[in-house]
Amino acid sequence: MTQTKNLWGGRFTEGADQTFAEFNNSFGFDRRLFGADIRASIAHCDGLFHAGVLTRLEAERIKNGLTTLLKRADFDKNYFDEISAEDVHSFIESRLIQLVGDTGRKLHTGRSRNDQVATAFRLWLREEITDTSKLARQLQTSLLDLAEKNRGAVLPGYTHLQRAQPVLWAHWCLAYFEMLVRDRERLDEVWRRVNVLPLGSAALAGTSYEIDREAVARDLGFDGVTANSLDAVSDRDFAIEFTGACSILMMHLSRLAEDLIIYATNEFGFVELGDAISTGSSLMPQKKNPDAMELIRGKSARVFGHHAALLTMMKGLPLAYNKDMQEDKEAVFDTVDTVSLTLRVTEIVLRNITINAEKSRLAAAKGYLNATELADYLVQKGEPFRIAHDTVGRVVLFAISKGRELNELGLEEMREFSEKIEIDVFDALSLEKTLASKNQIGGTSPERVFEALDAAKRDLEIEAN
Repeated sequence: MTQTKNLWGGRFTEGADQTFAEFNNSFGFDRRLFGADIRASIAHCDGLFHAGVLTRLEAERIKNGLTTLLKRADFDKNYFDEISAEDVHSFIESRLIQLVGDTGRKLHTGRSRNDQVATAFRLWLREEITDTSKLARQLQTSLLDLAEKNRGAVLPGYTHLQRAQPVLWAHWCLAYFEMLVRDRERLDEVWRRVNVLPLGSAALAGTSYEIDREAVARDLGFDGVTANSLDAVSDRDFAIEFTGACSILMMHLSRLAEDLIIYATNEFGFVELGDAISTGSSLMPQKKNPDAMELIRGKSARVFGHHAALLTMMKGLPLAYNKDMQEDKEAVFDTVDTVSLTLRVTEIVLRNITINAEKSRLAAAKGYLNATELADYLVQKGEPFRIAHDTVGRVVLFAISKGRELNELGLEEMREFSEKIEIDVFDALSLEKTLASKNQIGGTSPERVFEALDAAKRDLEIEAN
């Protein structure tokens, strides 16, 4: 392996300590910016040509050389291991000079590694955000498929992990669908702020060459250029925002995983895990462990840590660029990898679970989940809600003492608590009526849920087209 010459060696008379050099180098991880940096360098080359810094021949030689580097990296799996470099940017420059000679040394005119790094990073992240959003969309589709497959299934809804009111399984699916809607909106917002070109800011003060920054931005598909060179090279808000948006997304996936972990226990038994997403115990032959969901839950903490690390790294940095900011790459790279894999695994989980509709429906019909319906029934009969609430509380206490559900009590037994209760109360307390009564927008009535399910499908179809 040959060693490349540092891009900044003219000021120095001695070489860097080897341990420090290893500590300082980032090529081991920032090489994944290779393609993005090549693209940005080609656009910068065009900018130098139009500014009169490069002749047409020089510009063509440089661009052809950069394109050749890209092709060779795709072809040769060991391409990055043949030269030891400080970072991917010095690697590219060194390779380019090898290929096209001294003409390659002109490419860095009018730019610094500060704005070069920021540009490549934004280019790379822009594509990753798009890919992450696509994976989230695929997960939304899986949720809709699960809802459609279990349209008639009922689930006890919980507050404080205590049975509260019955909901449709499809309503549960749509709850997580809505979370992913917001997640993707946040990713879109981050994408827009990522999609601003810092190139042309140079080290911190801007460039003295007449490079048309807006033309370079158009070449690279950026919406515009940064307005302040000091801010441009020292800004990592976009990385913090991205990891923040991913942290919220991972929190949602963790909640989904936690629900399924609980529902898959013998105590609940609402969900059966497929073999594809489960593991066994090395000691206990009967076990079927929800490892996929537990890892989803656990990996959320990893992404939260990256978000906290970036905030902590940036909080005390003076303007403009500081070497601390090299630490942004690994945090963002690992966030991308972790979130992408977690989204894929969550989709696999949803396609490998079976809903025990009979057991979940039975659970939704027991535990006095229709108590609120009895209170609403009394309100409709003219009782103030607070009085109705107190009355139903006493009815529930009586039913518990008898070991019966509310709809298993006799009419005369219930009338001892309120003379407003009549024979129609049993219809009001049925599971079907309990669900159907939640018929306002966003409610769990079959009518509303199936409307929402159809609307969600249409939204995804419109987006796809």
